[in-house]
Amino acid sequence: MNETRSVVVEREIAHPPEKIWRALTQPHLMEEWLMKNDFSPVVGHRFNLRGEWGGVLDCEVLVVEPNKRLSYAWNFAHEDPAYDLKSVVTFTLVPTSTGTQLRMEQVGFRPDQRQAYGGAKAGWQQFFENLERVLAGLN
Repeated sequence: MNETRSVVVEREIAHPPEKIWRALTQPHLMEEWLMKNDFSPVVGHRFNLRGEWGGVLDCEVLVVEPNKRLSYAWNFAHEDPAYDLKSVVTFTLVPTSTGTQLRMEQVGFRPDQRQAYGGAKAGWQQFFENLERVLAGLN
């Protein structure tokens, strides 16, 4: 079977989409909440995310709809198939009366990637906490 699983995190954040977009697309802000990177919000741009754990993710920007949707490939090459991940991360921003509904979905976890899936579920919760802290410090 070629079934895959997704990790989804949704949060109501008390900031406008434009402010959240800045944190999702400006490399120095991304580094504060996500990882070191050489990101540019341009479709087709290839970039790396470098984790504190020593891993490097190979990424490519797939969709850029300013203040609405951002999507990129999130791939981690590994000899062990359980960690060799080819996935896509998509952020969707929907304005609300009190701020923004932010949704992140990472698709592409195979059934044999339970540990990677569990790590992503926990990791995205931490990334979102970091993101909210970064947003609180932005003007």
